Amino acid sequence: MRLDEIRHWVFDMDGTLTLAVHDFPAIKRALGIPQEHDILSHLAALPEDEAAAKHAWLLEHERELAVASTAAPGAVALVRALHGAGYRLGILTRNAHELALITLAAIGIGDCFATEDVLGRGEADPKPSPDGLLRLAARWDVAPQRMLMVGDYRFDLDCARAAGAHSALVNLAENPWPELTDWHAQDCAELGRMAGVLV
Repeated sequence: MRLDEIRHWVFDMDGTLTLAVHDFPAIKRALGIPQEHDILSHLAALPEDEAAAKHAWLLEHERELAVASTAAPGAVALVRALHGAGYRLGILTRNAHELALITLAAIGIGDCFATEDVLGRGEADPKPSPDGLLRLAARWDVAPQRMLMVGDYRFDLDCARAAGAHSALVNLAENPWPELTDWHAQDCAELGRMAGVLV
């Protein structure tokens, strides 16, 4: 499919629609997680009480970041153009649902996404699992092959590949994962021009 034929777009949030602000090494140090471990996978393997306490700390830390979110270059213009053209839009983030809503409101595009189409780590298995994309495909009654996952990291690309969806990588000057990427754009504005929704 051509990019301009895909009308069901799903966005990662942190680092894709917003400027990346998470200091993951510092978060891992604060939570006592080895640097080589994935945060969510590590927490999922902990005893219930310990996991709950660390999830609570993570939620409050991320809440502060969400309130102060800044839009990535071209992100607001792209989302507004897609929304205005009648595209179906979703969010698939490893962040929490409530914080995703705060973030979207903070950068001024909260009205472009239906609340039920914003999936966080509590609504779907975290990326790189395809679970969230497949849930949105089922809700929207569309084949995954007619969906686009837009992100800034390998987890987004792996998720798209596992679901059978298309992928676009943004906000990286070079593409480290060309074998997983259908489209690569310097930022959301360039992706919007490639899709024919921005000039």
